[in-house]
Amino acid sequence: MQLIDIGVNLTNSSFHDRQAEVVNRALEAGVAQMVLTGTSLPVSEQAIDLCQQLDSAQTHLFATAGVHPHDANSWNSQSEAHMRQLLAEPRVRAVGECGLDFNRDFSPRPAQEKALHAQLALAVECQLPVFLHERDASERLLAILKEYRDQLKAAVVHCFTGERAALFSYLDLDLHIGITGWICDERRGMHLHGLVGSIPTGRLMLESDAPYLLPRSLRPKPKNGRNEPAYLPEVLREVALHRKETLQETAAHTTATAKAFFKLP
Repeated sequence: MQLIDIGVNLTNSSFHDRQAEVVNRALEAGVAQMVLTGTSLPVSEQAIDLCQQLDSAQTHLFATAGVHPHDANSWNSQSEAHMRQLLAEPRVRAVGECGLDFNRDFSPRPAQEKALHAQLALAVECQLPVFLHERDASERLLAILKEYRDQLKAAVVHCFTGERAALFSYLDLDLHIGITGWICDERRGMHLHGLVGSIPTGRLMLESDAPYLLPRSLRPKPKNGRNEPAYLPEVLREVALHRKETLQETAAHTTATAKAFFKLP
């Protein structure tokens, strides 16, 4: 079985000087390809650099480039030109992580919406898929996406943790859904057990969101408490269980979906 991890924060400081080890452990665990998440323009540059440093063959590591809603305040008159340059890099396969976060509101909501509109317009212009973040903002995100959906190539709601109504609204817009170790959390992820089977084959992808969201069902647990792409098979196990599929079936269709979505070799 081969897996693809569509969301790895390999630029995170907790991975400092350990990135090569993390990638090697992932490959040994069957995670054949990884998409490194860009959450700001500088972080997106770092993600591209890591792809080039750790994967000269251009077969395992790819990246997104974008501005997370937490950093939306940083979006200015120069951001669009800078981001257009990043999106031209061959390693970059999607726009994002962009979206709305009305849970923490680290950036004012008008700034979040302005940055999102700008990035969706760039995704249309460059014909790249979009890697979306949403917390407590599904209705507003849906309203904005509807303005662009006919022109957008594709979009995935990364780390979906919402309720049934939000899921079906996203699916009605022909969006893809990313599932993380949240589904392995007995405190807050149990509702996903009954929802994951409703995601059509061809619209579901798996992600670690490492170093965050260590699967709580993982045994043995790493002493450092840090998530890694190497633990993605635990997310696979939980997703397959609640979709009533074999591990091989879930691995095969989620991997095929990720390859097609990100145009991976």
